[in-house]
Amino acid sequence: MATQPAELFPETQKLFLLDGMALFYRAHFALIRSHRYTSGGLCTSGVFGMANTVMDMIAREQPTHIAVAFDTPEPTQRHIDYPEYKAQRDAMPEDMSAQKPYIDRLFEAMQITAIKMPGYEADDIIGTLAHQAAKLGYRVFMVTPDKDYHQLVEENVVIYKPGRKGGEVEILGVPEVLANWDIERVDQVIDILGLMGDSSDNIPGIPGIGPKTAQKLIAQYGSVENLIAHSGELKGKQRERVEENRELAELSKRLVTIQLDVPHSLDISTFTRKPHETKELKELFMELEFDTLGKKIFGKSFSSATNRAQVVREKRETEIQATLFDEPVDEKTIRDVKHSYHTIETPEQRKELLQRLMKQGSVCFDTETTGLDPRTASLLGLAFSFAHHEAFYVVVNEGDEDGSKSEAIAILDEFRPFFESHSIKKIGHNLKYDLSVLKWHGVTVQGELFDTMLAHSMKEPEMRHGLDYLSGLYLGYKPIATEELIGPKGPEQKNMRDVPLAKLAEYACEDADVTLQVAAAIVPDIEERGVSKVCYEVECPLTPVLVDMEYEGIRLDTDALAKYSKLLDKEIEDLQARIFAQVGHQFNIDSPKQLGIVLYEELQLEENPKKTATGQYSTREAELERLSSRHEIVADVLNYRNARKLKSTYVDQLPLSVNPETLRVHTHYSQSWTATGRMQSNNPNLQTIPVRKERGREIRAAFVPRDEDHAILSADYSQIELRVMAELSGDEGMMSAFQNNEDIHTVTAAKVYKVEPEDVTREMRAKAKTVNFGIIYGISAFGLQQRLNIPRNEASELIKNYFEKYPGVQDYIDRTIAFAKEHGYVATVTGRRRYLRDINSRSRGSVAAAERLAMNSPIQGTAADMLKLAMIRVHEALQEGGFQTKMVLTVHDEIVFDMLNSEQSEVMPVIERAMKNTLEMKVPIEVEMGFGKNWLEAH
Repeated sequence: MATQPAELFPETQKLFLLDGMALFYRAHFALIRSHRYTSGGLCTSGVFGMANTVMDMIAREQPTHIAVAFDTPEPTQRHIDYPEYKAQRDAMPEDMSAQKPYIDRLFEAMQITAIKMPGYEADDIIGTLAHQAAKLGYRVFMVTPDKDYHQLVEENVVIYKPGRKGGEVEILGVPEVLANWDIERVDQVIDILGLMGDSSDNIPGIPGIGPKTAQKLIAQYGSVENLIAHSGELKGKQRERVEENRELAELSKRLVTIQLDVPHSLDISTFTRKPHETKELKELFMELEFDTLGKKIFGKSFSSATNRAQVVREKRETEIQATLFDEPVDEKTIRDVKHSYHTIETPEQRKELLQRLMKQGSVCFDTETTGLDPRTASLLGLAFSFAHHEAFYVVVNEGDEDGSKSEAIAILDEFRPFFESHSIKKIGHNLKYDLSVLKWHGVTVQGELFDTMLAHSMKEPEMRHGLDYLSGLYLGYKPIATEELIGPKGPEQKNMRDVPLAKLAEYACEDADVTLQVAAAIVPDIEERGVSKVCYEVECPLTPVLVDMEYEGIRLDTDALAKYSKLLDKEIEDLQARIFAQVGHQFNIDSPKQLGIVLYEELQLEENPKKTATGQYSTREAELERLSSRHEIVADVLNYRNARKLKSTYVDQLPLSVNPETLRVHTHYSQSWTATGRMQSNNPNLQTIPVRKERGREIRAAFVPRDEDHAILSADYSQIELRVMAELSGDEGMMSAFQNNEDIHTVTAAKVYKVEPEDVTREMRAKAKTVNFGIIYGISAFGLQQRLNIPRNEASELIKNYFEKYPGVQDYIDRTIAFAKEHGYVATVTGRRRYLRDINSRSRGSVAAAERLAMNSPIQGTAADMLKLAMIRVHEALQEGGFQTKMVLTVHDEIVFDMLNSEQSEVMPVIERAMKNTLEMKVPIEVEMGFGKNWLEAH
């Protein structure tokens, strides 16, 4: 194990190891009687409980080191030894599965190392790390409610069991465990667990022996093995049970024994507790509507912003319903509305339905499945509606006793003419999921799409977009709740497959019927709100493009990443040695406290160094960047940190995302993740792979083509946001630079420094580049001073000269802010709106922030829409040309392709042309293209 020796830790080191999945389940079900939901209908109980638990624990205990371990779906040695191990467990409830990406984001924002090791459970990882850390002098706290961990307790390893709903924490050391189980040695916990078994994990134990009997037998005989050896001393049924099940007892003991020798290359010292990433955590809490928690962490401003958003939503709801209903709405249900829903089970019925479908101009459809992951979900049925209050449910029943995969695909084949028809418009809610399910079943949906969720998010970006909510708002109708079919959320909740056909058919038909009615209700307002272009030309047509990209995936060279991981290990060791040599002694580089003492007290890099809220010296990256010119150790520390983060976050984690069946990484794209329209990828997140430094770029070398006949092709918009700013502002000087194909940063440097272009130095150009991009984001003189580490007066002069030379930019800012103040929003070229509640606030700080958003959002948003339009155009061009080259990835302003080598000369101009002509602009759009045997070479 690579770690630093105990003598490097003079202060008390408290390591907290969290059992991620156990805490997640505990948090989720703690609120089972009153689950938390966002306004969009997302259950957030698990994330909320986890966030509260972890933050309270950190505030209370002040750990010096912290990490969290998660189970993975891959089989462990226990599954190999005993295939029935955990086999009876129900799949994770859907409302929990939906929260898993947010759990990952929570720990990422809190800068807590998350550990996943295929083939090993979290308790094995924690057991191994806990005992190794204890030998290094750490005091280890295993944070879990799981009794199995009792076997791991020793002098410096204890269990930390969080209290429920603010209750007292329970800490179990050796005395507490011995008293709890009434045993003499901690390891006897294993023997008791082995004898009694565990129904939740399907560990058999010895039938008929419960906890009390198991404890008595182990108290008397000391161990399972000794009990078996002396089974002749037992009487009656007990003797019979032990002797008949001796092998079962030995197996059960092996199954409950937590491993202490999991192979790993983790460095425990890197688990140093770090300050949370304020921006990321605040965005997460805002998204999940954690008002109280946000206020607790970020102060009253967080709460007031969230409350204002609620007030705005409620006001808009009232306005909408006033136009739809003459009097207050009394919601109706399926029992109050006459309807005609039909269950389709026979080939003759399916044929007749298909004939009717093929005569329609538009049809709403919905898939009924067993899960949330379209790659693995089984298809139970298809619902169709093309007239209000009438719908049809086609029974598929894939994977149950009566329906196989082949039979399901055969039924889908019958409806292929409908799904592949270009003339029939398909309507749905969250269509990307339904299209993905069908894609993984071999059906590609064609024709115009209308997604009520996406359309409403364009029309009313500040409101909820769940189907039940939209039904209540626009129809005054409350659909059947999922809980009515499968019971309340929790471990006893049934699967959709368990629902009687009559009820499932009614539920599915109602979904399709309601979606059709909601679509009819919101369509008239789309034109009036000015979002028809972004809805009909950008978001809805983009859905099938993303479905195809997610389905294709991209191949990952896991061997290359494994080699790179070893290279990083060596580089980290070398950097560590360099840092120690410069200081003259060893210390814990990952400890902000020790690093601060070295930099500011021993090396005296700053007379009055900044300090954190807790009084420690600040060693945040921005602060170290500012001091990098004062001593070479600063650059080494930054490089050390970068290498550490790169290895743990990407190099060692990306291989875990490879699909074992396709051997590719299939990320998931969210179309409207941000207010500006930028997409986000998750599971895994490929948008955050660092590219500025050489180390980060090396990760791209692991993304490779599918075979030797293909290459990776990268097509990247060049300086797209600056070009958009030139277009929107109409500034003659900026437009001229782009039209004459001049280097915009050199041109800007010449203008702000008032020199000829040929006299611009590299340093001038670098500063001008920062100014160019900084202006887009409303940078102030203070911000520029901090970014460039220059005097304030020089920063002010640069900005002043910039606006003198580019007066059109200042005019654009002024008129955009004026429009926002009058209308309350700004919009992109395609009509995507960004509402700015604080633009007329009494708070000068709030107004300043809103003004920055006002000037920036149309630029960022238009660039985002251009990329989306480019993806649509490219996708169409590849299909129309019959190319085998596939679009497989998009990151920021770049599109990545799996290009067939023989198509290179023909397909590259087609892609370039499609990307350049997405929007009609006076400013020329440039696309940089490259190809190679991996993404790094191509980029």
